[in-house]
Amino acid sequence: MIGSRDEEELERHYALVTRLLGESRVVPFLGAGANLCGRPLPGSWQDGAPFLPSGAELSNYLKRNWEDCTETDLTRVAQWISEMGGSGDLFNSLHALFDRDYPPTHLHTFLAGLPAVMAQRCSAPRYQLIVTTNYDDLLEQAFIAAGEPFDLVTYVSDGSARGKFRHTPPGGDSRLIDIPNQYRDVATERRTVILKIHGAVTRRLPDGDGDSYVITEDHYIDYLTRTELANLVPVTLAAKLRKCHFLFLGYGLRDWNMRVILHRIAGEQGLKYKSWAIQRQPTELDQKFWERRDVDIIDVDLERYIQRLDARLRSAPDAATHGRE
Repeated sequence: MIGSRDEEELERHYALVTRLLGESRVVPFLGAGANLCGRPLPGSWQDGAPFLPSGAELSNYLKRNWEDCTETDLTRVAQWISEMGGSGDLFNSLHALFDRDYPPTHLHTFLAGLPAVMAQRCSAPRYQLIVTTNYDDLLEQAFIAAGEPFDLVTYVSDGSARGKFRHTPPGGDSRLIDIPNQYRDVATERRTVILKIHGAVTRRLPDGDGDSYVITEDHYIDYLTRTELANLVPVTLAAKLRKCHFLFLGYGLRDWNMRVILHRIAGEQGLKYKSWAIQRQPTELDQKFWERRDVDIIDVDLERYIQRLDARLRSAPDAATHGRE
């Protein structure tokens, strides 16, 4: 584990991640905590706030009209509502929350700014594969504001297409990916790819049509019964996932679904490249969990981490992006 006082180790880490970003060989992986980057402390959120809720705050929001619900964990609250009111009622509540304009965080604007930075520093265009388990569209809005095109690939959690992904190219219509190992219409050699593995709100369609959320216990059970993520996404992205480092941003181990996520990424084989989790004040259990998966913890506040990485990336010499490990 690298702490905030380990300046020499931190500088080596920032230098390495800067180079890997320049080579498009590290995949940022955004969790729920990514939306807390720079926002007021958890517990300060209420419906109508100009920022998104934490997992616990989302749980309280969902059960606000269900006085009999005594559950507290988000997945169990969602399961309870789905059983009592139906998945439609659950999805309507989620859509009402996420179909709003929220300002992107520094993390989102940093990622949206990477293509322009790389265009200035690299002889050839460099684009990232960004994976997220969040349902909101803050990342997409940050890219739109930056004028950067992107491909959107989203998991389908319900209906006849359950378990598949949809691809939405910039300015194009969404289409279902029926045969992933033959689908080559999306690749980071062309532009940034945002891969939403837990579904997402679909704001361009009325009344939540097209929304998809992996949020209930049943959803996660169904998720676990399916094969590795690399066998469900387009073959071009599967190859990327197998040959990249991961940078986990906004993840902890309070929710068991983190294990589900890692299982879907790499199956039983584990991660093959050294990866990092940016997590402030991890517990002993956190440390053991990440260590067993060859993931180093960077014990730094996420906002501070992104600020320093951004500064390091913009000030690093061009040659740093052309080295080899």
